[in-house]
Amino acid sequence: MKKILIGFYILVIIGIIVCISNSNIFTKKNSQAIVAGEKVYNKNCLVCHGAAGKGEGKKAGTALNNQNFLNSVTDKNLYNYIKYGREGTGMPAYGPRLSENELKNLVVYIRNWQTEDIQFKVPETITGNPAYGKKLYHLYCQNCHMEAGAGMLRMGTALSHPQYLKFTTDEQIWISIAYGREETRMGPSLKGLDGVRQLKKQDITDIVMYIRSLEEKK
Repeated sequence: MKKILIGFYILVIIGIIVCISNSNIFTKKNSQAIVAGEKVYNKNCLVCHGAAGKGEGKKAGTALNNQNFLNSVTDKNLYNYIKYGREGTGMPAYGPRLSENELKNLVVYIRNWQTEDIQFKVPETITGNPAYGKKLYHLYCQNCHMEAGAGMLRMGTALSHPQYLKFTTDEQIWISIAYGREETRMGPSLKGLDGVRQLKKQDITDIVMYIRSLEEKK
């Protein structure tokens, strides 16, 4: 009888552990940071990036609530983008405006929008021909991102911006070009995906090399 009771208690304990592990107790450990981050977001970011974070604000803003974007950037990327901004664009540096804790809470809030785990197929080595990449850029990218990656409000990111290039890796640029940003004007470019542009992996790599070369001219 004693052994039966012990076995029963063990099963009960196991059941409790399973229930807790499947609950939101641990996954919501950042709930306070999310709530705090939402307040910071609503005060500082909503007007451009929108209430849903999809760039639907009154002023132009990048779609942050985007699964391709969120799966391609790290929390450190988000932190740097917010803290240092993009000088000369609609994205100011929030480092002087927000405390360190507010910046971190804001990152947690934005990360909370990520609902998918996407594995991108990126070449192991990003190296190519920037001269050929320039030709492809003029053909496929310049309409939105403008000459030499200068960018345009409500059209395309300033790809040649020093702060963009400083805090964004070649792999991340490659992913943005290849897979695009769902529900935005930036469609996928990789051959085989559902996009107008059907570029080979090396074509995209060459474009990345051209964009990276713009860093040296700044």
